[in-house]
Amino acid sequence: MQPSELVMNPKQVFLSVLVFGVAGLLLFMYLQVCIEEQHPGRVEKRREQRATPVTREKIQEHITNQNPKSHMLEDPKDKQENLLNSKRPTRVFTETNHTQGEAPALRRNPGSPTIQLIEKQQGTKILFRKFSETNWSVDILPLNKSLVTDSKWKRIDAIQEKRRSFLREFCKKYGGVSRPQSHVFHMVSRIYVEDKHKILYCEVPKAGCSNWKRILMVLNGLAPSADNISHDAVHYGKHLKKLDSFDLKGIYSRLNTYTKAVFVRDPMERLVSAFRDKFEHPNSYYHPVFGKAIIKKYRPNACEEALNNGSGVKFKEFIHYLLDSHRPVGMDIHWEKVSKLCYPCLIHYDFVGKFETLEEDANYFLQLIGAPKELKFPNFKDRHSSDKRTNAQVVGQYLKDLTRTERQLIYDFYYLDYLMFNYTTPFL
Repeated sequence: MQPSELVMNPKQVFLSVLVFGVAGLLLFMYLQVCIEEQHPGRVEKRREQRATPVTREKIQEHITNQNPKSHMLEDPKDKQENLLNSKRPTRVFTETNHTQGEAPALRRNPGSPTIQLIEKQQGTKILFRKFSETNWSVDILPLNKSLVTDSKWKRIDAIQEKRRSFLREFCKKYGGVSRPQSHVFHMVSRIYVEDKHKILYCEVPKAGCSNWKRILMVLNGLAPSADNISHDAVHYGKHLKKLDSFDLKGIYSRLNTYTKAVFVRDPMERLVSAFRDKFEHPNSYYHPVFGKAIIKKYRPNACEEALNNGSGVKFKEFIHYLLDSHRPVGMDIHWEKVSKLCYPCLIHYDFVGKFETLEEDANYFLQLIGAPKELKFPNFKDRHSSDKRTNAQVVGQYLKDLTRTERQLIYDFYYLDYLMFNYTTPFL
């Protein structure tokens, strides 16, 4: 072969470059797909970081795109309850794979438990698809005021209508039309059900939830009076049903027909109340689980005793944990945002009570649902009764230990709760 024959003409060079370029592009696309399949969270995080933050869009994202895998640690007994309820309808969404050899045997035994489970899975998947295709936002129901005969409730009723209207308009403005990305059962996991009076109550810790559970137990006929029900019976007795214990049809029918109530509290007060309750008193769960991790990460030169028992967490250390995007332990329902506990722009609540007017709001609500006349909302402090209730003055004492930047960051953390429920911006 002559040397001149080894030289490629321009056309051959162009075709070679084109072939290699296309091959390289296809290889790159293949590798990118593989990476996205193996690390979807990482890729999605990079996409979010490239997005330009817009206030309205940021609010809408918080409302509609909650993370279904956010873990909220609770007391060990609550964790035990979660394990006991592990056979709830959530399990039917797990895919079941069968080998080719198993399929004929299943067809020959249509009444077998395995076949029944598969049929149940298929039926629930169809229902879930229909459920997802519907408009998730459940409309607010008009309150039945025919049972309210006393004129003294007019003022409270007017306040209630303003709250409902404010929340509804806020959600219309910022909620958008995006579909919820959280799992349905996760979204209703904090909602308690009282079938007799057709009530759905979303639990917000440190906003009167213990006494509300007592009321629900009385309405259920489980106790004659709310005054005699202990703290352990309220929180660990497993007497009350949660909405996620029902199947999808049961969940959706109750959301559309029952009176839905949520009681909220000023976010800063609720945060300080949770800290005082869990860290300033002996606690066999929060000290070893949260306290030890907080002290280890946020206290320089911590003594061995503090590292071993987790007692004595300072408020400033607790705030560092709260604001840390890489927390050593997860979030907890006692200081989780109401927007992530109750999803108030996806589940439209018929009644919005506030801790600041708890007794008035609660007793008016009891009138609306036709509760027994003698049933009144308890006004006693559930635990640590000798401690002064957490109020604005108490909160001010705790905030003194924080810098202005730290106080601003706490507000930023809870800003959606401040906006949704029309709480006054704190003095920072």
